[in-house]
Amino acid sequence: MKPESWLWYLLGLISPLLVIACNLAGGYWVTAGIVYMLGIGPLLDLICGRDDRPKPSRESGRPLVILLYTYAALQLACIFSLLYRAAIDGPALTTWLAALSTGLSSSTAGIIVAHELGHTRPGSLSWWLGRLNLLTVLYLHFTTEHNFTHHKHVATGHDPASATRGESLWWFVARTVPGQFLDAAAVQRRKGRRGLGNPVYRGLLLQVLLVLAIYLLLGPWVTLAFLLQSAFAIFLLEYINYIRHYGLRRRADERLTELHSWQAEQRWSRWTLLELTRHPAHHLKASEPFWRLQPYDQAPSLPTGYYGCFWIALIPPLWKRLVDPRIPVSPDHS
Repeated sequence: MKPESWLWYLLGLISPLLVIACNLAGGYWVTAGIVYMLGIGPLLDLICGRDDRPKPSRESGRPLVILLYTYAALQLACIFSLLYRAAIDGPALTTWLAALSTGLSSSTAGIIVAHELGHTRPGSLSWWLGRLNLLTVLYLHFTTEHNFTHHKHVATGHDPASATRGESLWWFVARTVPGQFLDAAAVQRRKGRRGLGNPVYRGLLLQVLLVLAIYLLLGPWVTLAFLLQSAFAIFLLEYINYIRHYGLRRRADERLTELHSWQAEQRWSRWTLLELTRHPAHHLKASEPFWRLQPYDQAPSLPTGYYGCFWIALIPPLWKRLVDPRIPVSPDHS
């Protein structure tokens, strides 16, 4: 069986390209990114179906490394297009719609790509591009928390990014955003880095200076638009964190398995979110690039792809009704 073509991953470029074009066009075209991601995306998950017999992974990923760099460049273009639109429209409704649309793209072209690049060698070009992407959404501490706490303590009470059974998305976001920041700062303090010697605090200062510079150069409405896109992108990231481990628990001394992360094989989510849906494989093989990840037969499966799960997760009773019965019992707990 031949490996799946890497060209399918190009579909993910639709979102940032659409946002850039519509932010520049102005008017109610700025809603196109919202309609595409939150309206058409769930339908495409259903239409494209899921993979029941996954094809072998690619051995060579050079085109996909270039694709990641392309995403990083487009993320900057998305932010500049938002600043342009907000500077022209001021406090008009189109500014806030453009900010939400850009935030949707920032969660994919920005944070998802930063997540992938954040697993590369610290100090490399890829790593710095990931940091730049996180700066555009004011979430620089993510790499520290994700790499040093989440991967080590996932699905335990020591991980602020793992949702417990019965916990709503809204409560999870409210506790995990400050929890992850404090945890990342604590990780660096344990390494002897205090005050501004702590990269998390330096990152926070850099983010404050960036927002201040936007305010002084472009004014309050542009600043609010930038902050709104950042907040929405962070919310979407934490939504993804929520659905990736909801209700899957292990003891601190229990071996991590594929049973501790949710999987989704819907093709549209896979292709446009760079295999983020094959999360069990990512946790068991964190150093593997996204194009080599493969699904696990025994991993728990979400009821639909990441696009469709968004609307379900917004309604806690509906989420619990559809997902709780799918939560497996770990062999160590049986």
